Amino acid sequence: MDKPAEFELQAATDRPTAALRGDWTTAQMGAAGAALGKALHGRADVTLDLSDVRRMDTAGAFAVIRAVGPQFDLERVVARPESKRLLELVDHAVRVKPVLRRQPQGFHELTIRIGRGVVGFGGEFLDTMAFLGHLLVVSFRTALNLVVAPRRIRWAPIFQQMERAGLDAIPIVAVTTFFIGAVVALLGVNMLRQFGAEVFVVELIGVAVLREFNIVITAVLLSGRSASAFAAELGSMKMNQEIDAMQVMGVDPFEALVLPRFAALLITIPLLTFVATLAGLAGGLMVTWTQLGLGPTFFLQRIVDNVGETHFYIALSKAPVMAAVIAGIGCRQGLLVGGDVESLGRRVTAAVVHAIFSIIMLDAVFALIYMQLDI
Repeated sequence: MDKPAEFELQAATDRPTAALRGDWTTAQMGAAGAALGKALHGRADVTLDLSDVRRMDTAGAFAVIRAVGPQFDLERVVARPESKRLLELVDHAVRVKPVLRRQPQGFHELTIRIGRGVVGFGGEFLDTMAFLGHLLVVSFRTALNLVVAPRRIRWAPIFQQMERAGLDAIPIVAVTTFFIGAVVALLGVNMLRQFGAEVFVVELIGVAVLREFNIVITAVLLSGRSASAFAAELGSMKMNQEIDAMQVMGVDPFEALVLPRFAALLITIPLLTFVATLAGLAGGLMVTWTQLGLGPTFFLQRIVDNVGETHFYIALSKAPVMAAVIAGIGCRQGLLVGGDVESLGRRVTAAVVHAIFSIIMLDAVFALIYMQLDI
């Protein structure tokens, strides 16, 4: 049966004694520790008698040591060996001075941040390679199933993602590229009018829209629209442990979740690029028709004669790479979500930022490659 902690001060001719009784534990100590401290305040010659203490834990030992104060001495303690050992351990822990760690400053802090950045980049690179390898294995297995067993392919999620990432994105892609084409035409007209060469604005619109703006604007819009959606969807499933449940059931999350999104973007981005091309040319045509009086027939004929379809094929060659980057970054950030909402928001933001940065960087790389190839 538990007994509450209590004590009694016993006066003596040579040395007063504080006799402790009961259970000096967290549950039974109550205010006995504070009362003992008041009773022993300023008295350094008191002997502690713990012979009648039934049980004691670290909280009780700390209360006794704190009541005595800095002058606590095990030589003035009468107790069973196990109680003395506990008091010795707690007293040693109390007397240990905390180690004050100096915060690095200046050049030292800079080197630490650079080192952490390098280590983090290395870890991200290894994780990305592992993600890419797993995706390639699943893609190769699905390609084999396409020939051997087409029924094993998850067609329903692929078409669902194609609708969400493709058909539903047509309005925003068309409207955005339409105004981009119109802005390019307005700037071209104002610049070329100084030289009396307004007619060459048609070539400017054709090259800008057919080669760059159609694929870049489409990829940037899908980065903000699809990459964030992929990260949010997979992240919420990760938070709810649905992905763990799929793995327990023997379903590969890459095959069920990542590959359909990857395939959907791979198919829909070329189609959206074509829509963006038509909308961008329509915006340029509207400006040249209203500002210069150049009709649609003249505009389109000049595009065919002086611009050609090579620039459009160059833009289409970038589409699969952009699709892989957007889908890969969005799905990977979603799979890295932890168990809290803050992690979800951080990963969704990272998916959009990383995808847009990668698209701009890849477009610059493609420009350098085609410049070297003189295309």
